[in-house]
Amino acid sequence: MMKHTVAFAASAVLVLTQGVDGQGRAQYRDFQLGGNLASVAALAGIASSEAKVIHRRPALLQDLEWRPSHWLTGSGAAQTDPVQQIVFSFYNDQLFKVIVDYDRQRTDGLTDGDLIEALSEPYGTPLKAGVKRTFPSPLAADADAGVPVARWEGADYAVMLYRSSYATAFKLIVTLPKLDALARTADAESIRLDTRDAPQREIARQKKEVEDARATQEKARAVNKPTFRP
Repeated sequence: MMKHTVAFAASAVLVLTQGVDGQGRAQYRDFQLGGNLASVAALAGIASSEAKVIHRRPALLQDLEWRPSHWLTGSGAAQTDPVQQIVFSFYNDQLFKVIVDYDRQRTDGLTDGDLIEALSEPYGTPLKAGVKRTFPSPLAADADAGVPVARWEGADYAVMLYRSSYATAFKLIVTLPKLDALARTADAESIRLDTRDAPQREIARQKKEVEDARATQEKARAVNKPTFRP
């Protein structure tokens, strides 16, 4: 049983490593941080129109979700890619964050050390525990990020590996810290503006409803009055 477990872990690490091997550190696989929505969508094989607008002011923030196919292209063989889902986040049409959720079935049996070993291929040696963080955590504002496992940092990138606190699943976040900081600021400002403008938007909405209802009644009156006979 021990031999089978070790063999499985080794093969899974190999799959994970092959998926990220050879990339630069300011990217995830072939997805280059700083790239625009169109290029990322084309690489993922999905329409850029699938992107969801998070905020339009004071900056355009968008998310694009991608789920790799469960099957290998051109065959009926099952996909061995451990990625379950990737969320690409854009600040003014620049990719600043990649959130990768790994399929729990594909990482089952793997230890934190196995993931760290695989990810150290593209990102180098992880920072030691206790080392002061240069950049804020890529998911500092998200309560469901999980338990921090390891982090990698460079002049233009930050990488965090998390393990789910309720299951043996892993999450990886790769960011451009400077754009990430701008996006955080824009997100907070957008929420402030929305809160400030909420009363006026509600008044405008109610006014439009009244005007639409009046227009509907006028149309109905124009049709029914000429033909009405008591």
